[in-house]
Amino acid sequence: MGAGRVSRILAAGVLAGGLLVGCGQGGDESLLDKSTLVVGVRPDLPGLGVRHPDGRFEGFDIDVAQYVADRLGKKVRFVQALASERIPILTSGRADMVLATLSVTPERKTEIAYAGPYYMSYQDVLVRSDERGVKGVRDLRGRRFCAVEGADPTKRLLAINGMTAEIVQARDYDECMAMIKQRRVDAITTNDVILAGLIRREGGGFRLVNARISEQNTGIGIQQGDPDGCEALNRAITRMYQDGTAAKLMRKWFDGTGMDLSIIEIPQFEGCV
Repeated sequence: MGAGRVSRILAAGVLAGGLLVGCGQGGDESLLDKSTLVVGVRPDLPGLGVRHPDGRFEGFDIDVAQYVADRLGKKVRFVQALASERIPILTSGRADMVLATLSVTPERKTEIAYAGPYYMSYQDVLVRSDERGVKGVRDLRGRRFCAVEGADPTKRLLAINGMTAEIVQARDYDECMAMIKQRRVDAITTNDVILAGLIRREGGGFRLVNARISEQNTGIGIQQGDPDGCEALNRAITRMYQDGTAAKLMRKWFDGTGMDLSIIEIPQFEGCV
């Protein structure tokens, strides 16, 4: 065998070994190899993730993160992940997982991987409780809607057959709530769990229409190339539904908001690659 051929074989072996490590196959890249998991969570969404002045986080996503970490035998350190930070905090290695209303989309899959989903949500509509004539989303035809998260919720709303609406943009959900209290808008549209958290914080005066405009899967964002970590998280999520913890947490954070909690089923997993 010539020296050139030996060199090529050795180089190929080194490359293959590097790929295996990069994919979490026995290297130190898997979240399973860490004793403490850094988890990015929202600091600004009541019911889902809120950061208190003392630095403590609480909400549905925080409880889910703590549960799956416990199942993996890991400690947790929470860090804030605003909407614009959720992907960068993973790709830069500043977080091992993100649980922050991170919907599963094809575009995001090009940058990160997902475990789960751990929750299946729907786009819904929040109205004032005195809007007694509103039984469904079409009863709000031609009315003013506040929307925060860019064009997607608006597009899905307007895609409903026969639906028209005047869209009022806001910086955040607090601004939307101020607008609806002042009757500058008639409704707010986004994920049902976000709206339910706002209703719970207000303590009354608002309700969900239960429009279920479109299904949205919320996953645990993780770094690419860690199928072992992904599969371990999926087993923990499965257990969370089987032992009743998922239903318990949904009732803890969203009961009394008008959200339909009668059927809480484990979502269909995306699969780990």
